[in-house]
Amino acid sequence: MLIVFFCRGARCVRKGADVAIGTVVAFWAVSFMFVITPGADWAYAISAGLRNRTVLPAVGGMLSGHLLAALVVAAGVGALVAGAPVLLTVLTIAGCAYLVWLGIGLLRRPAAPYAGEAVGEAESPWRQVLTGFGVSGLNPKVFILFVALVPQFADAHTNWPIGVQILVLGLVHIASSALVYTGVGAGARVVLRARPSVARIVTRCSGAAMILVGIALFVERLVTA
Repeated sequence: MLIVFFCRGARCVRKGADVAIGTVVAFWAVSFMFVITPGADWAYAISAGLRNRTVLPAVGGMLSGHLLAALVVAAGVGALVAGAPVLLTVLTIAGCAYLVWLGIGLLRRPAAPYAGEAVGEAESPWRQVLTGFGVSGLNPKVFILFVALVPQFADAHTNWPIGVQILVLGLVHIASSALVYTGVGAGARVVLRARPSVARIVTRCSGAAMILVGIALFVERLVTA
């Protein structure tokens, strides 16, 4: 079957499949700006990279949280939650409390670069996955990002259902997050491996960042509620 491309302004649509390539690219550009902005996910990626042999379980956990948000919004539940102030407030408080708790833990027990059997601070892979899932899955900013941003790039005039479009765009965001978070965690480990004192300072800064993000999200919710 011959694939014919039509360009309509900034949008490119493939005839037959109605795949809005231009829309996907535009969404990726906006989404990528969010991904490369340091926040709680970055802080945990850095601490996981310093504490463990590999950052992949931690990144996998964070991506699972993003996937959950994408599935919730794609199923149409996101709009219902966003329209329920009490439920959204409960989600925000839970997420903020979790971030503050993790941040305090990093301040009390800063990680050093993993150095084989000598390091007893390393987390088990499953604990990394669960912690990463909590960092992103309970982060109200992740949920709000999918509720407020992703649906704006969905097109009701294509052959794809809105839910499928939202899920595809969510996977684009998750792919970008995977690359950035893995790079951040692995980069922190490589750069700080031979500098334990600096690594502890960076870990404490990551913990402080988590606490500040949690407090800021809580205050923002109180102001906008």
